[in-house]
Amino acid sequence: MRHLLLAAAGVVACGLAPAATAASRFTDDPYPSTYAPLPSEPVLLRNATVLTGTGQRLDGADVLMRDGRIVQVGTGLQADGARVVDATGKWVTPGIIDVHSHLGVYPSPGVKAHSDGNEMTAPVTANVWAEHSVWPQDPGFATALAGGITTLQVLPGSANLVGGRGVTLRNVPATTYQAMKFPGAPWGLKMACGENPKRVYGGKGTAPSTRMGNVAGYRAAFIDASEYLRKNGGGKAQEKPKRRWWQSSEGGNDSSGDAGGKRDLKLDTLAGAINGDILVHIHCYRADEMTTMIDLAKEFGFRIAAFHHGVEAYKIADRLAQENICGALWADWWGFKMEAFDGIQENIALVDRPRNSCAIVHSDSEEGIQRLNQEAAKVMANARRAGMDIPPERAIGWVTSNAARALGVADRTGSLEAGKLADVVVWNRDPFSSYAQAEQVYIDGARVYDRHDPSRQPRSDFMLGQPGAAPGGAL
Repeated sequence: MRHLLLAAAGVVACGLAPAATAASRFTDDPYPSTYAPLPSEPVLLRNATVLTGTGQRLDGADVLMRDGRIVQVGTGLQADGARVVDATGKWVTPGIIDVHSHLGVYPSPGVKAHSDGNEMTAPVTANVWAEHSVWPQDPGFATALAGGITTLQVLPGSANLVGGRGVTLRNVPATTYQAMKFPGAPWGLKMACGENPKRVYGGKGTAPSTRMGNVAGYRAAFIDASEYLRKNGGGKAQEKPKRRWWQSSEGGNDSSGDAGGKRDLKLDTLAGAINGDILVHIHCYRADEMTTMIDLAKEFGFRIAAFHHGVEAYKIADRLAQENICGALWADWWGFKMEAFDGIQENIALVDRPRNSCAIVHSDSEEGIQRLNQEAAKVMANARRAGMDIPPERAIGWVTSNAARALGVADRTGSLEAGKLADVVVWNRDPFSSYAQAEQVYIDGARVYDRHDPSRQPRSDFMLGQPGAAPGGAL
């Protein structure tokens, strides 16, 4: 099977909405990405066990990278002028993607001055953007890189019904967040259901203080956004949304008194979500609440990219697959509050079973992000004890291709296919071993981390000069 090409360039992503475009003014970006790939040389990784992220495992295979892209994956590849890396006995995977991180907005050291992830001043703060809190010098970015993380979504916290926009970052050393911002990646909209919003605001003596108050709060916000969208030409010139029964007649004010003339940052974000340009990510634990949120999405015409945490997602695995909603879940966290009570260790494995499923292992932790591969390994072990044998070539998708699908970037990263970005990790052994370490990490074909080369173990400015600071946050 010489010179096997796994796929051609321009692979179409399965599922979710494409990157936001200039078609909608609600997603105009006044803080655009300045990310530029680092210089790279052609590299040929030779004779490795390759997990492509597409469900395939290739033994004794090669991966050729050139000009920041995957050129070819196969056996017996030749490449004049390429730096050849003997990967015999090693494993090669796509770069690891974490869809739920708070790096940069809750950075280390964890002091009050750094607590920038929750704007707990109103139940709906769709006007805030997590990127405006990101501190690029957070040492957590380097330690995540040492664990193979090449892309991550940084989200606001879960105190609010609508917490604001999340941002997808490339995990490269930078002075500004714009220099990390994934070009063209759609924003995420962070929402939260359940205990957190009602506890935070009920404790202040204001709405919501119950779950029914939560749902009323979402509905009020999206009613306002629908009015705003209609009065502002639908956002996309070719579309004019149908007026629903609860919308006012032409010329009327919405519930916040807006007549459509004044720009509103909160409603810009919610309108962008209704338009499908901003992907909705919902912190939600219980199965009944997830189905309520699905109904809410249908009421207002937006799509849910993923439910996050979802300890009861196994109860509605078929529904999630049917609705094309990903489950971004922990391997084995549950029981720390009432809504997290009914978790099981087979959760991700069961969500992964239906056709068209999209199971994801996420971290929500500055520590867990350093070993997301081992979190996935715990899922495999728990599934095996329950009689479900999940091979590595499928499990790797939980932290690569499925994660890219939820972030709307699966056409560019998340798998080792010709034409995609050369985001690649070389592991010293099976990445699902508790002894596995990322030896080399490539982003856009550039070797940004090398465990055996101190010059390629980046440290943030904050860590320079710190006593005992390990280069690159080596694990």
